[in-house]
Amino acid sequence: MDDNKIIELYFARDEAAIKETKIAYGKKLDNLSFDILKNIEDTLECVNDTYLKTWNTVPPQKPTYFYAFISKICRHLCFDRLDYQNAKKRKFETVTLSDELANCIPDTLNDAEFEDKAIGDALTIFLNTLSKNHRLIFMRRYWFCEPISDVANHLKVSESKVKTSLHRTRIKLRAYLETEGISI
Repeated sequence: MDDNKIIELYFARDEAAIKETKIAYGKKLDNLSFDILKNIEDTLECVNDTYLKTWNTVPPQKPTYFYAFISKICRHLCFDRLDYQNAKKRKFETVTLSDELANCIPDTLNDAEFEDKAIGDALTIFLNTLSKNHRLIFMRRYWFCEPISDVANHLKVSESKVKTSLHRTRIKLRAYLETEGISI
């Protein structure tokens, strides 16, 4: 079933919408959640919470890109779960990802001047300037939270090439955001 029909089911408040979402995207959401949480029970709970939150938000919202919409919900739930579980002791991988991007993306919680949407729009424009491979490397690492080794294996390149690409992309991103008036 295509995304528009699934969204129509949500608007009709038909419980088959959740079933169809699970059929279409359940495996992808499971993989995304497990890559972040590394725990099957937490993964299942976050994915189920994703279905519930989608049920509660699709009317009134009508997502243009359904998988992007539900994967964003899933990611936020997973990171909230990590924050809860590791309130005093942060997981290395999460801290590493945050540290890698800390010099590129401003902390919007401390800087009311920029809203999430403005930064999101700037990121979208920036990502569209990258080649397909550089964009895939960046997204797989920072959106899907994949380890560098998995990114390298998936794209059939060396880990050092992935690291170099990420480093150069972060430098370009920082420069781009600064030219857009978003200070780091």
